[in-house]
Amino acid sequence: MANKRDLKKDINYVLGDIIEEVYLWELQNPEKDNKPGEAIIDEAITSFDAFMERVNDRKIENASKHFKVLREDLEKTAKALVEKVNAL
Repeated sequence: MANKRDLKKDINYVLGDIIEEVYLWELQNPEKDNKPGEAIIDEAITSFDAFMERVNDRKIENASKHFKVLREDLEKTAKALVEKVNAL
């Protein structure tokens, strides 16, 4: 089950890095409104919870296909969140 473990780590690192970028932006721009950054952090946390729930689903038929779809969804979600961070 190394694939599952690696996927969990990837989810944690990718979404954690996005949250860290928002915090850095907030530190570098203290005069700007933090509400958009907080919304991105909330979305990243919600996405993390949803991905972990999907990873831990034991009722899957084809594990390799399931994890491939999860990785693709993680990539799409991460790209969307990074675009939002870049727009701050």
